[in-house]
Amino acid sequence: MNIQRLFKRLKPGRGAVISIPYFWLLLFFLVPFFIVLKISFAEQDLAIPPFTSLMNLEEGGLLHITLNLGNFDFILSDDFYAKTYLSSLQAALFTTLMCLLLGYPIAYAIARTDPARRNVLLMLVMLPFWTSFLLRVYAWMGLLNENGLINSFLLAIGLVDEPLPLFHNNFSLYLVMVYAYLPFMILPLFSHLVKMDGRLLEAASDLGAGPIKAFFTITLPLSRNGIIAGSMMVFIPAVGEFVIPELVGGPDTLMIGKVLWNEFFDNNNWPMAAAVATVMVLLLIVPIAFLHRFETRQLEGKGNE
Repeated sequence: MNIQRLFKRLKPGRGAVISIPYFWLLLFFLVPFFIVLKISFAEQDLAIPPFTSLMNLEEGGLLHITLNLGNFDFILSDDFYAKTYLSSLQAALFTTLMCLLLGYPIAYAIARTDPARRNVLLMLVMLPFWTSFLLRVYAWMGLLNENGLINSFLLAIGLVDEPLPLFHNNFSLYLVMVYAYLPFMILPLFSHLVKMDGRLLEAASDLGAGPIKAFFTITLPLSRNGIIAGSMMVFIPAVGEFVIPELVGGPDTLMIGKVLWNEFFDNNNWPMAAAVATVMVLLLIVPIAFLHRFETRQLEGKGNE
């Protein structure tokens, strides 16, 4: 009885603690998103800010609300925006897959190494975060451009006769994006792999399972949540990436972040930029909601067993 009373007393405090991050999300995500959504239904104007208000008072004190759907209709009818969304999703998907293929062995090796060395290896993974993201991108520019260190070294040793096209193309774009987001894949994978009970692999070996079979039947399923978490942490920011495509991407590189910049600052068309951002958020929310529903059903199924 005393334990039950203690839990009852803790429930209000737990609710207060949980309410803090929800309030944070409400204040800094939902409220700005609804502001952007409101602007997306406005029309471009020469005012400051450069869009017309949705609500106007008519004669007699009547409130008149006007919703302009032309921005969304233009996005759906113009092939340029469809190609931009597909290109952004393709770049983000490729980056996520490459980070998973490279990050999983690294995370697995760190999780299975000696605990005394584990902190050092984790520090090496997080070491890039100690340097400015922009400086790291500029460093890659110095490595990959026509007169950069890589081409200069290859020309000096006579391996190539002319500089390789390593810069301002899809190769440099994908390379730098994978480099930038790789730690975001390694850390969630490590946090799940390090908790896995090694006795399961020993039992599988005793029952005749080889290393490959044990990996696909035990290790990979148990690390599924880490794979999902790492993929989301890489995929979501990669879709809206702006700095990397702008600095190392080619002239034909189409990314949502660059289109948003052009609409906001070059065209000064805030409603169209807000509409582009709203569609991008919706494209990201749909798979996340579907994934959350799938995980909820699986947890309910396990609970009923």
